[in-house]
Amino acid sequence: MEPYTNKGKSIIDLYILTALCLLIFGLLWGITGSLQYIFPGLMRDRFSFQKVRPLHVSSVVFWIILAGLGSMLTYLQQHTKRVIYSYRLLLLQYCIFLLTVVSIIISYFLGRFGGREYWEHPPYLALPIFFGWIFLLFNFVKSFGGFKNQPVYVWMWLTGIVFFLFTYLESYLWLLPYFRNNIINDMTVQWKSYGSMVGSWNMLIYGSSIFLMDKITNNKDISYSKIAFVLYFTGLFNLMFNWGHHIYTLPTAPYIKHISYTVSMTELFLIGRIIFNWRNTVSTAKRNFNILSFRFLAAADFWVFLTLLLAVLMSIPGINLYTHGTHITVAHTMGATIGINTFLLLAIVIDVFNDSCIRVEKYKAIIIRGYWIVNISLLVFWLSLIGAGLEKSMWQMSKLQISYSIMMQNLSPYFIAFFISGFFLAIGLFMVVYPLIRIKFVCKLKQTKSSYYVFQSN
Repeated sequence: MEPYTNKGKSIIDLYILTALCLLIFGLLWGITGSLQYIFPGLMRDRFSFQKVRPLHVSSVVFWIILAGLGSMLTYLQQHTKRVIYSYRLLLLQYCIFLLTVVSIIISYFLGRFGGREYWEHPPYLALPIFFGWIFLLFNFVKSFGGFKNQPVYVWMWLTGIVFFLFTYLESYLWLLPYFRNNIINDMTVQWKSYGSMVGSWNMLIYGSSIFLMDKITNNKDISYSKIAFVLYFTGLFNLMFNWGHHIYTLPTAPYIKHISYTVSMTELFLIGRIIFNWRNTVSTAKRNFNILSFRFLAAADFWVFLTLLLAVLMSIPGINLYTHGTHITVAHTMGATIGINTFLLLAIVIDVFNDSCIRVEKYKAIIIRGYWIVNISLLVFWLSLIGAGLEKSMWQMSKLQISYSIMMQNLSPYFIAFFISGFFLAIGLFMVVYPLIRIKFVCKLKQTKSSYYVFQSN
């Protein structure tokens, strides 16, 4: 295998650039959806909420997946000091994913659905994603000489790839009559697959985050340490069994709920560790806060704490009975998607793009302003969703219920706060994302011009 060079870096950059564009696309549809909460029926004829929601969800899901893959592939080469086994396969995989994502978005525009939850598109569009992921797994394994004595982030990457493939197939079991014709079986396997699927792409992102932390501190001892592998196995344990709190309200076997509750409580270990290491975290932040990537890592650390705390509370059966199906679940999802995954991915993208012809530091001022706008807006956004969820949970459990329409009208103040904070959240993220996209396009333009002049001179 060839020694590591910049060969093929442009292919990997395509993953990240496409992901950044999908993030912006997802934000625009998110703002549209929040407006429809305030003004029911807005754009009903062309872009009803039934279209806007999957457009938003799919865009954000593919932002996470493609950015996670681009980050992992970049750091994989830096770790092995070798190139990816097959760049042709990598390019083929990218083309498959790109064409599939475009097809999915077009299908939503045309009102052609047929899937479930994250994958509301027609089921046949799942096939290219499946085969693209098989190519990824093959390329990843062949890029290593062996897996002996590898750091924790390599095992996290491998786990994420394998478990995504498994849970992705599992999420389509509803196509089989045994599951489709029994609502309990159907809902159980759906929530099980989606809960574990989120854990699988988290593994990809967290693995790259650990690599980045090693890079910033110039210390690889952490990724080989016992505590790193303890945390890895805790995450793997949760990935496999933590999904059960989603189905507390279903009449499933009691042991499933007991196991899931026990597993959910292991997250208290992670919360305890965050609190225990709080002083060290603060002192490290003071030393490294001038590094752009570290700022986003620090913000993600804060949101890990808040999201885990909310997740533990939601996993308690007595509380879950009230929160299930309310905006509190959405708050948990948004805290994890934006506060953790997006912040971690942006930290990685900033580091990856820093070796471009234009350094990210040139745009440090606007990125920092965007950083603070995003964090403040996200907190308001998160709290407004929790407030709306608490109101709705009380309505669900009330013996003397008012009508659903009146209840939704009473939630209007929360929805207005949700929209305004979401609007500023989108602006803040755009202030961070736009410079990153611009850097790559400008560098690509310079590279094209340089190649043209070389060609002309010859």
